[in-house]
Amino acid sequence: MTYTTLLSSSSINGDTVKNANGDDLGNIKDIMIDTVTGEVAYYVLSFGGFMGLGDTLFALPPQAITVDTEKECIQLNVTKEQLESAEGFDKDNWPNMADPTFRETVYNAYGYSYQEMRRAA
Repeated sequence: MTYTTLLSSSSINGDTVKNANGDDLGNIKDIMIDTVTGEVAYYVLSFGGFMGLGDTLFALPPQAITVDTEKECIQLNVTKEQLESAEGFDKDNWPNMADPTFRETVYNAYGYSYQEMRRAA
């Protein structure tokens, strides 16, 4: 019998996010669930700033991350420079994440297609 790993949202919230080089890219601030499909639509990354002040938030498609249960961190396969040039948002001014155009833009920014992912599901 094969089992998959399940994690609670509270166990991931606040987890450190690193890239393959080991660069610290911030931490998981929130998880957005698609209420129609029940799937994770985005992980929200808090990056930059100092001690939570001045951070920029970024929506990440779930396919762009890997959970490292041994190191208790999230691995994102982008460089720090790619993240710094990505479009983020302010904690007090979130975009409409349910907007299909926003979703496709976010997925495309990290090399994924939301529509292709949905067809494969």
